[in-house]
Amino acid sequence: MTATLMDGQTLSRQLLDDTAGRAAAFARAHRRRPCLATVLVGDDPASHTYVRMKVNRCAAVGIESRRVDLPSETTTEQLVRVLRDLSDDRQVDGILLQHPTPAQIDERAAFEAIAVDKDVDGVTGGSFAAMAFGEPGFVSCTPAGIMRLLDAYEVPLRGRRAVVVGRSAILGKPAGMLLLARDATVTYCHSRTIDLASHVAEADVVVAAVGRPELVRGEWIKPGAVVVDAGYNPGNVGDVEFEAAAARASLITPVPGGVGPMTIAVLLSQTVDAAEAHA
Repeated sequence: MTATLMDGQTLSRQLLDDTAGRAAAFARAHRRRPCLATVLVGDDPASHTYVRMKVNRCAAVGIESRRVDLPSETTTEQLVRVLRDLSDDRQVDGILLQHPTPAQIDERAAFEAIAVDKDVDGVTGGSFAAMAFGEPGFVSCTPAGIMRLLDAYEVPLRGRRAVVVGRSAILGKPAGMLLLARDATVTYCHSRTIDLASHVAEADVVVAAVGRPELVRGEWIKPGAVVVDAGYNPGNVGDVEFEAAAARASLITPVPGGVGPMTIAVLLSQTVDAAEAHA
């Protein structure tokens, strides 16, 4: 393997330490801790694991965590009501709706019930629009974590060709917009792109965010390219064929330990941002 690993674990710890300091300063100044409300619908084991991890991270950095668990049969209307109530609660600074939600939920309608000033996960249309126009607001956490990784490793972006493989509203699309804002030339691809290999082969920066294990083959990677794997599939497998890609890339994120830790760290940092703005 020739590529240098982009260490999201170390970088996330640095961000969490900074967040802990800011949360403590906020608590001293305002006699309350920043508060993140986490809403979970149903009993999916993986979702429960993720929420428990976020609750533990909140405690570690001095953020109050309010956990709201709803039954699997919850309707969209019921979920929207809960999210609107949390949006109106002045003791809550940030709201996270754990996704994916059960099939009967209109997830987009649920996201849009979150007040933009509490959308610390960056999932609402308002947050996406603010990001796209370069206005103040909260950015989707995983794309924001990706940008922090690229900056930490001093990856040049201006004028470089970036290929984003994936088009989800909270990962692929915002990742491309953030790269575009840094003067990269961005191409969006996906699982149905014709001749995906040729697009990836031209990229100086590849962001894989499609949710298909090892869809991006190592032999496609341009020698010296930077590879960011935002996928996480069963068996700790990313969206990139890791070993083969690492033999060609200059920098690559491992799975796990690359993008994943940055997502939670950004979420908690943005929760403190929200608390400071509300205060």
